Amino acid sequence: MCAKKTKKYDIDTLESNLAINIAEPAAEYGSFFDNKMLVIHSIRKGFTYDAFSKVKESTPFSDNDWAEYLNLSLKTLQRHKKDEDFRFKPIHTEKIIELAEVTQLGASVFGDPQLFYKWLQIPSMALGNMKPAELLKDSYGKEMVMAELNRIEYGIFA
Repeated sequence: MCAKKTKKYDIDTLESNLAINIAEPAAEYGSFFDNKMLVIHSIRKGFTYDAFSKVKESTPFSDNDWAEYLNLSLKTLQRHKKDEDFRFKPIHTEKIIELAEVTQLGASVFGDPQLFYKWLQIPSMALGNMKPAELLKDSYGKEMVMAELNRIEYGIFA
């Protein structure tokens, strides 16, 4: 019998690649999201603050936005920055990855993260007259925003 080799991933390297590739959507950023097992391993290990910081820098979200999306106080988020050994809990890492995924699609659809951010702040009839940014607080809302971004990308307007 031949032993099947399994590809091992260095999650820390992949975190850095995820953060870097948000800024360059043409890179292999999409492949991170295509590999569901890789996403799961990253979530379970938890992102370091450094990896989060790289993602944060590549998104249009402010520190206040991130604190709200992660359901943390701004002070707590800032305190984590000082702790070299800090890792986000899986629930927070999952939210970071979800927002990275939305940002990647939004930047691709709008061609500019800042235009995407402006779109997030405008109430949408297709989203029940809510601002897309308000829907990003939970996974169901994120899926609605992703679906709307896909409709915009393909020219299907409600």
